[in-house]
Amino acid sequence: MSQPHKSGASDKSGSPHKTGISDNFVAAIAYFSPVPAFFFLAVHRYNKRPFVRFHAWQSLVFSAFVTLFGIVLEFVLPYLKFLGFRVLLVLFCIVCVAIFLIWLWCVIGALNGKRCRLPLIGNWADEQAYR
Repeated sequence: MSQPHKSGASDKSGSPHKTGISDNFVAAIAYFSPVPAFFFLAVHRYNKRPFVRFHAWQSLVFSAFVTLFGIVLEFVLPYLKFLGFRVLLVLFCIVCVAIFLIWLWCVIGALNGKRCRLPLIGNWADEQAYR
């Protein structure tokens, strides 16, 4: 009896493809900066995988929101000086920790093969994954 030939490619997320890198790992890398996310959306080997596309799009939009929030904060911060330096520092630290925890949740979710949908972003990213 001969066994069926198994190729390195698989449709199941998390399984290694011809490159030997799992979709989970590729999707997690997309969150480390917009550069790998753009790369995974541009390269044919990766941009045909819905799981990778979802996380790449969500990463890009999340990065854009964080950047936009930083720009808005830069303009608003001078008007909040009446709160005092310590209060502003505590608020800033809370926001930074929240952003980090959201980012970490997305990375761990991608590594575990989950689509952790962020509010306002996740559903749109899911639609883009199947375009």
